[in-house]
Amino acid sequence: MNHSLLTSTLLATALLFSPVAGAQSWTADNGNGTFTNPLFYDEFSDPDILRVGDDYYLAGTTMHAVPGLVILHSRDLVNWENISYCFDRFDFPEDRFSLKNHEEIYGQGIWAPCIRYANGQFYVYSNVNGKGLQCYTSKDIRGPWVHHNMQGNIYDLGVLFDDDGKVYAIHGYGTVKCTELKPDMSGPIEGTERVIIPEGNGVGEGHHMYKIDGMYYLISTDYRPNGRTLCSRSKSIWGPYETRVITADETYGYHAASLTQVPRGTKYRIGEDGTKFGLGPVDKDATACTNAHQGGIVQYKDGSWWALFMMDFHSIGRTVCLMPMTWKDGWPMVGFEGNLGRAPRTWFKPGFSGKEVNGAWNEVTPHAPYDRSESFDGKQLGRIWQWNHNPEEKMWSLKKGKLRLQSQPAEQLMWARNTLTQRVIGPKSVATVELNVKGMKDGDVCGLGNINVPCSWIGVSLSPASSRKGKSEYLLRCFEQLTNDTVSMNVSLPEGKIWLRMVGDYDNDQAQYAYSADGKTFQTLGRMMPLSYQLISFQGSRHALFAFNTKGKQGGYAEFDNFTVEEPCADRSQNIPYGKTFRIINKATNRPAVCDPHGLLYDTRANDNSPRTQFTIIDKGNGRVALKCVDGRYIKVYGEGLPGDVRFTQDEKEAEVFLWQDYLGHDFMLYSLRNHRYIGKSPTTGSPYSMDFAGPDPARRNGSVLQWEECK
Repeated sequence: MNHSLLTSTLLATALLFSPVAGAQSWTADNGNGTFTNPLFYDEFSDPDILRVGDDYYLAGTTMHAVPGLVILHSRDLVNWENISYCFDRFDFPEDRFSLKNHEEIYGQGIWAPCIRYANGQFYVYSNVNGKGLQCYTSKDIRGPWVHHNMQGNIYDLGVLFDDDGKVYAIHGYGTVKCTELKPDMSGPIEGTERVIIPEGNGVGEGHHMYKIDGMYYLISTDYRPNGRTLCSRSKSIWGPYETRVITADETYGYHAASLTQVPRGTKYRIGEDGTKFGLGPVDKDATACTNAHQGGIVQYKDGSWWALFMMDFHSIGRTVCLMPMTWKDGWPMVGFEGNLGRAPRTWFKPGFSGKEVNGAWNEVTPHAPYDRSESFDGKQLGRIWQWNHNPEEKMWSLKKGKLRLQSQPAEQLMWARNTLTQRVIGPKSVATVELNVKGMKDGDVCGLGNINVPCSWIGVSLSPASSRKGKSEYLLRCFEQLTNDTVSMNVSLPEGKIWLRMVGDYDNDQAQYAYSADGKTFQTLGRMMPLSYQLISFQGSRHALFAFNTKGKQGGYAEFDNFTVEEPCADRSQNIPYGKTFRIINKATNRPAVCDPHGLLYDTRANDNSPRTQFTIIDKGNGRVALKCVDGRYIKVYGEGLPGDVRFTQDEKEAEVFLWQDYLGHDFMLYSLRNHRYIGKSPTTGSPYSMDFAGPDPARRNGSVLQWEECK
């Protein structure tokens, strides 16, 4: 199915769909003893991992959103739950933390946390631009947390509590420094800062420091000329260090996204309409900095080691992938022998034994980290929600099962206070909210938006005719900051209700707004909008519920109800074609694989539907499969897996066993459990299929990413 048809299909499904509360949400757990990355298909950047006993905690960046500094909990590293934030609101007095008087902290909030446990309590370190190093401490991971403003020019740091009781912060880009911290977290110890890795060693930033078996290991990421993750090790915290790359070029077949651009020399404010935004060019072959980088490593309770690194997923933003590790000559390498530095997208869960216990593959039932849909019937908002900057507490409430937002003065969405947000969920999703507009006043605008740079929204305002006629008449409006265009139409709302919707195809960086007068039949408004990732606010796309007044006064109010999120790709149970007869199409050539009579796996013309192009799966359990051609032969890999080694056998017992790599939809890869490489065919050399591909390229056209097509 081509790109435009895929998008049209999603949109048509969304317009007809009536959301149901509790719809299935993305979880990495496949329910068969395996997981598929990413762990979350929504933004979770700068992850740091901590193990305490058999519990695992993950802290991540929240930038300008509050509550801030999110902490998730897991018992198996695959299924996670949001259990805490370190603070409810920024406790600094300046207007910029509360979006007042045209002051803001977009891209300047709190970021790159480090979570540690020592002395019977938890520590979370992070940086606030202009405020320096911050630390939050608590004896209970769920809080309450105590805030320590440590100040100092230390950011993007790793922290180590050493065996002798000293506390060290490792920080800096290129020139890596180590500074000792005061035990009471009141600040750095003056005069202790020293360079431990000088510039010129190819080391970057985003440091995570560990002491393992008496050796100091520093995990860092570098983005010049593109992203890689490195490990530096030394027998002393002060060095000297030697450095190795432990993973590079692992993108899982996701190329660099289009970045938001502003013309050089432009005097630009993030919330100013009229800025000539641009979307940068897309190089589908480029890795750039999208690949696995910046994150921590952890030892699982069975002794195995795992990396939790972030990866860029287009307009979703940055999220977390779980990668198995192998110790090689004293270095913690991502992946396995035969393919070190790369990691499978689908792999066996930590602690996987191959046996079910009480009907499950471990003690954890697969679940999503958040409830994304919200009825607003409770006394508190769900944990998924965050405010855009500090809210004005008296200007919002939960009343009679609805969220009420009082309208406050703002020129446009990015300046609107008390905007309630949550991250979009990919790869595709449909968000719908019911809006009651009876409380609106002159100049009010309220609705559903996308907080990003550039932003967009669909919403309702009072028609100019309302003041003349003395009764409420409404305009439905769709605004897109990228083009600085507004599409408007009169709309009749006799009951004062309207349903607003955002249909997102985030893997393909596009979204469409829609509306309904009855909650059943939806119509689109505005164009299919391109989306981007951007390094201005350092966040991906976010749903936004908003109300503001464009005439500089306190207005009325808007009431929101029944916010629902539907995820058509969350159920992946049909992604492996069990029980089907199918062709295998190589995405690099668009040609089907053929079981050649000469005994090789090759490709053939696109319209070849002969039996030798048809396959079935032999299910070996837990996502493991063998492939059988309908002519009775099984695929077997001989030797090292070089071109020509992918041949056949008549004996099922000799068939090669692969771990199916789910690349969503009908895209897949076949991963050898023997040499930890992938089957594929070069699109340029003319060679037959081999089993020696390290992984996919960003554009999925190096010959290793395949697509299955059911035979009719």
